[in-house]
Amino acid sequence: MADLTRAALSRKDLVRALNQTADLLDVLGSDEGGFRATAYRSAARSLDRLEASSEDLQATQFAGVPKVGKGIAQELLAYLATGRFAPLDEVAEQVPEGVQAFCGAGLGPKKVRALWDAGIDSVPRLLAAAQSGELAGIKGFGAKGAQALGEAAEFVLRSQDRFLLSSALQAAEAAQARLQAAGLTAQPGGELAGQRDTLSGAELLAGGDAAAWASALAGLEGWESIGEEGGTLVGRLAGVPLTVRPRGAAPAQAAYAPFGEPEHAGLQLPDPESLIQVKDIQGMLHTHSVWSDGTATLRAMLDETLRLGHSYLGTGDHSQAAAYAGGLAPERLREYTAEIRAMQAEGLPILAGAEVDILADGSLDYPDDLLAELDYVVASVHSNFGLSQAAQTGRLVRAASHPLVNILGHPTGRLLLRREGYAVDIDAVLEACAAHDTAAEINANPWRLDLRWQDALRWRGRVQFSINTDAHSLGGLRDLRYGVMIAQKAGLTPADVVNCLSAEDFRRWARG
Repeated sequence: MADLTRAALSRKDLVRALNQTADLLDVLGSDEGGFRATAYRSAARSLDRLEASSEDLQATQFAGVPKVGKGIAQELLAYLATGRFAPLDEVAEQVPEGVQAFCGAGLGPKKVRALWDAGIDSVPRLLAAAQSGELAGIKGFGAKGAQALGEAAEFVLRSQDRFLLSSALQAAEAAQARLQAAGLTAQPGGELAGQRDTLSGAELLAGGDAAAWASALAGLEGWESIGEEGGTLVGRLAGVPLTVRPRGAAPAQAAYAPFGEPEHAGLQLPDPESLIQVKDIQGMLHTHSVWSDGTATLRAMLDETLRLGHSYLGTGDHSQAAAYAGGLAPERLREYTAEIRAMQAEGLPILAGAEVDILADGSLDYPDDLLAELDYVVASVHSNFGLSQAAQTGRLVRAASHPLVNILGHPTGRLLLRREGYAVDIDAVLEACAAHDTAAEINANPWRLDLRWQDALRWRGRVQFSINTDAHSLGGLRDLRYGVMIAQKAGLTPADVVNCLSAEDFRRWARG
């Protein structure tokens, strides 16, 4: 049964809470001299540079952590114990929820305050102001800024009633387990059975009736029953709309049916039994550790990879341009590679990789001689999202064509329900991948699921793919299942996916 209880807080959660508190203090303008905001940001920067886990920090009560004084330490310890950061709660009560959302959209505190002072305090109001020309007239925005914010507001409004595949699946599995424990059969239905990347909710098809389902789900943590509508039980589980419908007289079918979209019509698709499965993935590639912005050591990530039944770990810590994520300067990269080589000398199944930033002109963040010291290279875009389509496409084509690049990471840059991808001719990029034997990543992080299944479907048989978790924690390794579901929707088999190769065969392919 899926665990829907509060997840343990990571060090990154602490950093995020400190920064959010500082931002809201700045928006309020009540922090005379900005001393509290400065203290919280300084503590956040200090924690962000550490390699310790939140459990270690809790055990030592933050002793010896620079910029984390006794007061902030006590606030963070309470946050770890309760899941609530009191200073953030205090300031959040004074700022409308819609205005807080502007902070999360990347606007600085001064611009957020300017919007609030102008009476723009929600996403719908922001869209209206952008469309009417009001926003362009506010100092600091202008026509270009207003247009960008208007487009962002439209995206948020389109996304507000959608849920990630992971959220819907976890809710459905928790309800399914509860129903089955009561002797009631249940299987995914609707959008969930179709393995959509975002969904309006979760649906189960079950034996029995609404009264039996309601009885079985009563007491399930996070379950809120709304009622029965025409023989269907309607409610919410952990915030996700959940419906349970009669399965009908037809015999139970396979749990998932990924080929039901218009894009699949008329195609010769593999037998569903031959589609890629989680168990087919041998190598966990493109993972992060405490060397950059991950929360676990290389050894811990390897141990968890093997425990989950995979054969080897491929690392992928950030390059130097990603300074915000602890990206590795060349000398640090060599130290990191040396640790991996020492582990290999012990006979441990680990490969030395890096996620290397693609710079604005399409060049890479490390020189070729340094890249050649690695076992493989993932190249990704993390900046300059606002380039024109022609410039962005040229940038990605150049990177995909580089002889030392093996995998093009999250190729469209999208974050589901958060932002659109950058403007790019993805077919031109995938054509370059095909021509240069570069695998296109299907990033399994449920916020990404990038490459889109529609693009992978169009290019299957011509491009190779790599299904990667982009895991920044031990728990992130379990996200692989979501990437596999997207690959299934694209009709991919193990032969299409490079990390179904053994470690030696993958290394041979990468440096062949």
